[in-house]
Amino acid sequence: MRLDAGVPTPIVPVPPLAAQALPWHREVADAVATVAEARREHGDTFAISHDRDHYLFTFSASGVEAFYALPEDVASKGVADYLMLRRKLPDSLFEGRRTLPGTLFRRDDVADYLAHLDAALDVTLAEMGERGEVDVFDLTRRLGHRLGLASWAGTAAARGEAFERLVVAFDVLDGSDAFVHPDAMAAVAASGKAAELAALEEVVEVLVPLAPDDGLSGRVHAAWADEPDDAARRRGIALDVALLHVASMSNLHAALGWALVDLLSHPASLARLRAGDTDHASRCALESTRLAQRSIMARTVLAPVSLDDGTTTYAVPPGWTIATLLPLLNTSAAPGLEGWDPDRWDRHRLRDVEGLASPRLVTAFGHGRHTCPAQPFSLAAMSTAMVRLVEAYDLTPLWGSHPAPVPAQIGGVARAAGPVPVAYAAR
Repeated sequence: MRLDAGVPTPIVPVPPLAAQALPWHREVADAVATVAEARREHGDTFAISHDRDHYLFTFSASGVEAFYALPEDVASKGVADYLMLRRKLPDSLFEGRRTLPGTLFRRDDVADYLAHLDAALDVTLAEMGERGEVDVFDLTRRLGHRLGLASWAGTAAARGEAFERLVVAFDVLDGSDAFVHPDAMAAVAASGKAAELAALEEVVEVLVPLAPDDGLSGRVHAAWADEPDDAARRRGIALDVALLHVASMSNLHAALGWALVDLLSHPASLARLRAGDTDHASRCALESTRLAQRSIMARTVLAPVSLDDGTTTYAVPPGWTIATLLPLLNTSAAPGLEGWDPDRWDRHRLRDVEGLASPRLVTAFGHGRHTCPAQPFSLAAMSTAMVRLVEAYDLTPLWGSHPAPVPAQIGGVARAAGPVPVAYAAR
C-alpha cells in the first residue's frame, strides 16, 4: 500500500477503531485529551483512521516496549517525522541535503556547542541589561536561534543585521508549527506554503555570503566542497543550515523555558543551582522536559511488521503509523509521576519507580536507538543556561497560574498557550 493511499490495508486482527480525530484532521479542543478519550473508550491499543492518515496507538507496557524495539528499516521514525514536518516546510528544504541533524551531535561536538552557548549567553545578558521584564519563551527562543546559527552557520550569522533577519525568517519557517499548531496546516497547504517559501529564500539570501568558522559550520561547508558550481554549492550549504536549524532547535528553547518556569516555583532547587550544582541542573532539565512533553512518538510502517501489546499480536501493513503519546504516560504510568521532582533521575536514567510496569513508559528524550541524538548537548546547554541566568538575575514570575500548553499541540515539547512574563534584576 502507498503511504498516501486513502484506504488502508487492514491490520490483522482489526483493532478497535476510535471515532476521534487528530488535530490535523479536524479542529479539536485539546489534542492530548482527545487521544486520552479514545484510550478510555477502547483500552490501550486502538486505531484512528482518517483520510490518508492511519494510526495504531499503543499504551500498554508490552506494547510500548515493542514499539521502541521496532527496527527503523521497517517502521521508521525518520519517515514519520518527515511526513509531519512536510505539512509545514517546503519540499525543497529536504531535497539534496548533505548534512543531516544526526551527524552533528556526536559526543565530542558538545564542547563546540557549549562554547557557542557561552558566547550567546554573553550577548543575551548584555541585551537584557540590569533590569526589566521579558517573556520567558521569547527569551529562550532568541537564545536558541543565536546558539544554533552560530553553531552550524558560523558566528557571523549570530550577530548584527544578519541575525535579526534570520530570526524573523526562521520564526516563519518554523517546522514545529506542524505539531504545535496542526490545526493551522490546512491554511498553510491552501496557500501553497507561500510564506514559508518566501522565508526560506530570505534565509538563503542572508546565509549565502557568510563564511564559516572552524568546527561544526566548517563541516557543513566541507560536505559541499566537491560541488563545482559555486552558486549551487552556496545554496546547498544554506539549505543544509536551514534544515539543521529547523530540525534541531525546535524543542530546545521550549524545554529551557519550562525548566526556568519550574525552577522559579522551587526555591530549594534554585538555591542549589546558584551554589553551582550542575548535576542538579541537569536533573531539573530532564524533569521539566518529561513534564512538558506533548510528543506523539510515531513510526511509519514501510514493510509488514508485528506488534505484540501483551494481549494481542497485530500484523501491521505498510501505510500505517504505529504511535504512542508521551503525555498520556509520563505523568500517570505510576503513582507520584505527576509532580516535579528532579531527584527521580540518576544521571540520564529514571530511578526505580514503584508500580512502574516498564521504564520505557516514562521518558524525556526517548529510549534505545530512538533516543534523541542531541540529548547530551541539550542537557548540557539547558544546565549551563539555567545556571548563568539565575546567577546573573533575581527572577520574579509575573504570571498568575502555572502556564498552560497550546491545547491543539500534539508533538514536541509544549509551547505556552499565552504570555509567560518574568521580571528580572541584576544580582
